[in-house]
Amino acid sequence: MNYREKRIRHKARAFTLIELLVVIAIIAVLLAILLPAMRKIKETGREAVCKSNLRNIGLAVHLYLDDYNRTLPHTGSSNEFLWFESDGVTYRKVGSSDTYWGIWYKDYLKETKIFGCPSLQRVPEGLIYSYGDFPDPSKLIQHAAFGLNHHPRTRGRNTNDVYRLDELIFCTDHSEPRPGCGTGDGFHNDDVPGAMNLIDYRKSQGGSRWFSYRQIFRHNIRRVEDERTGGRANVLWLDGHVSSIEETTGDDVEKRWYTGDKPLHLF
Repeated sequence: MNYREKRIRHKARAFTLIELLVVIAIIAVLLAILLPAMRKIKETGREAVCKSNLRNIGLAVHLYLDDYNRTLPHTGSSNEFLWFESDGVTYRKVGSSDTYWGIWYKDYLKETKIFGCPSLQRVPEGLIYSYGDFPDPSKLIQHAAFGLNHHPRTRGRNTNDVYRLDELIFCTDHSEPRPGCGTGDGFHNDDVPGAMNLIDYRKSQGGSRWFSYRQIFRHNIRRVEDERTGGRANVLWLDGHVSSIEETTGDDVEKRWYTGDKPLHLF
C-alpha cells in the first residue's frame, strides 16, 4: 500500500469538523432536556426525606404528649438553631435562649438529624440569625430546618382541648425556628380575603427578613422572583400526618389551623 492509499484510508476513518460539531450540538440538546428532569428527580428525593423526617418528629411529639398529660411544652425563649453548647457535645437546657425548640423532644429521638431538611442548605438565605462564631453556619440548619407553631393559643396547650388534631399545624418548613404565627410569619392572612401573609418575609411589604423568603416555600422551586418561588412547604399536623401547602398569600390557609379552635360556624 503506497502513501497515497494510506492517506485516503486514514481520511475515511476520521470525523470531519462538521460531524464533530453536529455531535456536540446533539449532546448539548440532550443535556438541556435531561438536566432539568434530573434536578426535579433530585428535589423529589430531598422532599421525600423532608416528609419522612417530619413524620418521625410527629412520633416523637406523641411520645412526649403521652408522658406529659397530653400537654404541649411552652418553649420559652428557645428561638434559634442551637442544639449543643459550645463544646458541641453537651445538649443545651430546654427553654434556654438561642436553643432550638426540638430540644424538648430529644429524649424521644435517636438523632437530631430528623429535624433537618435536605432542601434547606443555603446560608445566609437559610438563617435569619447571625452566627459569626461558627465556622460553618450551614451545619446549624441541617438539624434545625422546621418552624414550630408558636401561636399564643398553642403555647402550653393541652391537646385534649384542641378541636381536631388533624387541623392543627404543629410545625412547617420555615426559615424561622419558632415563628409566632401571626400574619407576620405565618401562612394565614388572618382570614381577610386578599390580605397578605408572611409580611415580615416580603420585600414588597417592607419585611426585614425578605432575604430568606425563598427558604419557606422551598420545595419544587420553579421561579426566581423574590416573592414567587412556584414552590411549596411541608406541614406536620398534630395528629402526625404530613401534607404540603402550595405557595400562597394566605387566602387558602385558615387561621384556626394555628389556633386549634373550632370553625366559627360551630360556635
